[in-house]
Amino acid sequence: MTVREFTMITKLNEWVVRAMLAVAAILAFLLCFLVCADVIGRVIFNSPVKGTPEIVSFSIVVICFLQAPFAIRSGGMICVDAVTSHLPPLAQRVLEILGYLLGITFFSIVCWGSIDPSIHAWTSNEFEGEGALRVPVWPARFIILLGTFLAAFNYLLVAIERIRAPLTDPVHGPSNSDEMLG
Repeated sequence: MTVREFTMITKLNEWVVRAMLAVAAILAFLLCFLVCADVIGRVIFNSPVKGTPEIVSFSIVVICFLQAPFAIRSGGMICVDAVTSHLPPLAQRVLEILGYLLGITFFSIVCWGSIDPSIHAWTSNEFEGEGALRVPVWPARFIILLGTFLAAFNYLLVAIERIRAPLTDPVHGPSNSDEMLG
């Protein structure tokens, strides 16, 4: 893969990841209104908004998996460096890349394990919730599938960038994390 192709893939990925982040932010914003309406309805009118627990539980999962690729790409994942900061730069780099490879492995396994449940939810028209509101499960399952795929893919992109970067580059996060954030 040429540098130009890698750059194009990275730019496309950044656009998709930012779009997913925007959708997650809008969903979280709208969720605030739903929870407030539910609380006000419960306290003042003794009539909560029907289906709020189902919508909230569904939305939290969706929001997390929509945000994960951006968190990885921007270097926003938690990194404990109490031990590694005392190691030489080469050892730090090796452990950093090992962490990215573990991230690729973890999210790839979750993605692979999400394929069958996603297809099942779609084909069987699976719903969650009883009574007041029944929420279709397939959107959340496919967002988990997409989010884990892009999380693994972003770990791969960051690992490639760190492998290509000179050893003098700062550790922790992609070389262009400042560009991703601003």
